[in-house]
Amino acid sequence: MTGDPTTAASALSAGQLAELTAGRLLSSWQLDIPALLLIAALAMSYGWGVRRVQRRGGRWPFARAAAFAVLGLGALTVATMSGLAVYDHVLFWPAAVQNILLDLVAPLGLALGDPLRLAVEALPEGAAARVRRTMTGRLVRVLTFPLVSTVLVLATELTVYFTPYFATALRVGWLHQLMYLHLLVAGCLFVVPVLTREQTLPAWCTHPVRAALVFLDGIVDAVPGLVVMTHGTLIAGAWYLHHAPSWSPDVQHDQQIGGGAMLGIAELTALPFLLALLYQWARAERLQTAALDRRLDAELPPAAAVPGQDEAPERVRPWWETEQNEVAARIRRQR
Repeated sequence: MTGDPTTAASALSAGQLAELTAGRLLSSWQLDIPALLLIAALAMSYGWGVRRVQRRGGRWPFARAAAFAVLGLGALTVATMSGLAVYDHVLFWPAAVQNILLDLVAPLGLALGDPLRLAVEALPEGAAARVRRTMTGRLVRVLTFPLVSTVLVLATELTVYFTPYFATALRVGWLHQLMYLHLLVAGCLFVVPVLTREQTLPAWCTHPVRAALVFLDGIVDAVPGLVVMTHGTLIAGAWYLHHAPSWSPDVQHDQQIGGGAMLGIAELTALPFLLALLYQWARAERLQTAALDRRLDAELPPAAAVPGQDEAPERVRPWWETEQNEVAARIRRQR
């Protein structure tokens, strides 16, 4: 295990660490105190919320808690404290994988846990109302507005790589930590509102619209990886040329590997994101249909009994009362 990132970078640049292999990538870890504190705070807050809901007699799905812990917090841990963090100061591709984990994978895992709904269900009524007001406040509405949040994610990625931001973050520890948080927040601004069961998006942003937005986001997320992979100018080239160990690949090839990894992870992440949204869509349709059936059953008057018969024959409903389509719904509204 390696300690401080700056110390790790100095050691690596001096050739004191062995060549990066798959085994060393899995076994090399370093402690990142700010990241560890954030992960611990998120884990404790989420666990408290789940216990609070259960004490009130409610039930919180295990799958949501598992997604939050394994995919969300797990991606945060891997990005900030695994071998990727040990080698990110001497090779570009581990840093690129780090950033895409923070920008896409970790937000998806956190969003699948639906922390916004958990907060509303776990907190007292007054605090839950304040959370809802915050989520529907003007600033949050603007930042999470469809397409605006997508542009923010794209702009964050391009700013990191094609301004002095990334090269400076490699030299300045606190800025490196701020970059981690920047990437994570930018990703969450898009993913969390789309997947939460709380109403945080405009009313017109129905499940079909959200599916289209996720599809568009999958295309947009491929742009940074393509640009990095094909860009002729080295990203933070002066730093990586100076700190590259003797066993590392050519710096230009290293950048191409990083861009390809970004592209691959972005496209792989888009699929479970879309599948999760389609599942929510199908579930919402089932619940809506069941609620409509219960309402129709309650409003339908019983058929009058025929004299001489012990039981009234079962009433046959008109097709527009049983069919679930636009024409039937229009006839029901007119009647």
